Amino acid sequence: MSDVPTSVLGGSYDRPADTSARIQFRRALTLMAMTLVMPGSAQLVAGDKRVGRISLRVWLGFLVAGLVLLVVSLTSRTGLFSLMTNSTLLTLGRWTLIAGAIAWVALMIDAWRLGRPLEMGRRHRLWMTGLNSALCFVTAGAMFFAAHMVSTSQSFVGTVFSASTTSAPESGRYNVLLLGGDSGPDRSGVRPDSLTVASIDKDTGRTVLIGLPRNLQDVPFKPGTVMDKEFPNGFDCEGCYLNSVNTWANDHADRYGTKSPGIRATMDAVEEITGLKLNYYAMVNMKGFAKLVDAVGGVTMNVRERTAIGGIGSPIRGYIKAGKQKLTGDQALWYSRSRVQNNDFSRMGRQKCVMNAMMQQLSPKKVLLNVGKIASSGKELLSTDIPQKDLDVFMDLALKAKSQKVSTVSLVPPVIYTGNPDYVKVRDMIDAAIDEAEGTNAAAKSHLATAALAMPATAEQKVEQKAAEQKKDPVQANQSSDLASAC
Repeated sequence: MSDVPTSVLGGSYDRPADTSARIQFRRALTLMAMTLVMPGSAQLVAGDKRVGRISLRVWLGFLVAGLVLLVVSLTSRTGLFSLMTNSTLLTLGRWTLIAGAIAWVALMIDAWRLGRPLEMGRRHRLWMTGLNSALCFVTAGAMFFAAHMVSTSQSFVGTVFSASTTSAPESGRYNVLLLGGDSGPDRSGVRPDSLTVASIDKDTGRTVLIGLPRNLQDVPFKPGTVMDKEFPNGFDCEGCYLNSVNTWANDHADRYGTKSPGIRATMDAVEEITGLKLNYYAMVNMKGFAKLVDAVGGVTMNVRERTAIGGIGSPIRGYIKAGKQKLTGDQALWYSRSRVQNNDFSRMGRQKCVMNAMMQQLSPKKVLLNVGKIASSGKELLSTDIPQKDLDVFMDLALKAKSQKVSTVSLVPPVIYTGNPDYVKVRDMIDAAIDEAEGTNAAAKSHLATAALAMPATAEQKVEQKAAEQKKDPVQANQSSDLASAC
C-alpha cells in the first residue's frame, strides 16, 4: 500500500477520465472559436476538408472585398458613396449577407458536432450547446440585421431617388430648389410655403442659400412657358403670390405634359426670378421633417426668440424658450414654421438656421446608426428629381459643405419689397453673393449688392435693423456671409 503514490489516493493528481474530459471540452471550444474567427477552419482540421476549403475561400473573399471597400473609402469618398447607392450592388450585398448568415450557422452547428458533445459529461455538454447556440444567434442576427439595413436603404434610395435624368452643373455650381410644405385633408398635395435655392459649388461644396418669400408678387416666368403665355406681365392677378404658382399650375394640369406641373411651373418662376438655371428640386414635407429630427436624436439649436408651438389653424399649445437647447422633431418643426407672434421673414431666418444645424450635426456615423429610422421618415419627408446616379455627388458635397461657411441672401425687406420687387436688383444681389462665396471680385455688382444690403431705405429702418442685430433676431440669418455666426 505504501508503494502507491498519495496523489493517486486523493492527492494533487487528477483521474485520467477527468483529464480526458477537460481536453475534449477544450477541443470542442477551440473548434467553435476557430469557426467564429475563420469559418471553415474547424472543418479543415477535423471534418470535411472540402467544405473547409470552400468556406475559407469564401471567407477570404469577404476579407478582400472589405479591404477593397476600405481602400476606396480612404482614396475616393465619391466612389464609396457610389458603391453604397448602386442598386445592383445593394441587391447582391443583401442576398450575400443572408446566404452568409445561413452558411455560418451551418458551420457553427457542424463545429458543435465535431466536438462530439454526446461523449461529454452533462455539465460540459450543456455549456458547449448553450455557447454554440449563443454564437449562432449573435452571428446570424448581426448578418440578418445588416441585410435588413441594406434592404431598407435600397428601398429608400429606389423610392425617393427614382428619377433617371441627370443635370450637369451650371457655371460650376449645382442649383437645387428646396421646397417646404404641408400636406393635409384640406389641401391637394403638398403646397410649398417655404422656397429656398441652394447654390452649391461643385468642387468645394461652398453653399449660398437664396431665400424667396412665399408672398412675392408680380412673379415673372421664363419666356415661352405656359405661365408666361398666360401671364405675360408677370403673375399679377389678385392674391397671386409665388407659392400660388404651384396651385395654379396643378389646377390647369391639362396644359402641361409633365407629371408635376406645379413643381415645373414653380421652377420656371424661380429661374426667372434668380437668373439661375435650376438642376433639381427637393420637396420636404414638414411632417416627415419632424420624424427625421427624432430619428437622429434631435437637433441642438440656439433659439433666438420665444417661439409658439401651434397657432396655425389650431390653438397655441406651448412655447419654445429662447436659449441653446436640443429640440425634438415637433419643436424643430414649429421653430421652422411658426409665424405666430412674429412674421414670415423671421420664419425664413429660423428655417435657414435649422438647415445649417442639421447639415453640421448629421454625421456619417449618426446616419449609419439610424439608417432604418431615417429611411422610414425619408419616404414621408422627401420627394425629389435628383436621380440615384447623382446621389453620390450630393452626399460628397454635403460632407464638404460642413467645413465651409454658408452664405445667405434673401428677397426680404428692407432690401426687397415683396409687393413691388425689383427683379434686376434681385439678380444683382444673388450674383454678388455667389461671387463673394467663390472669392471673385465682381466690382460693380458686388458694390451694388453690398450697398443694398448695408443701407436701409429710411432712418426708421436703420433703427429697426440695429435693434434686430443687438437682440440676434432670426431675421439676420436672411442676409449673412456666415450663417453659423448669425444663428
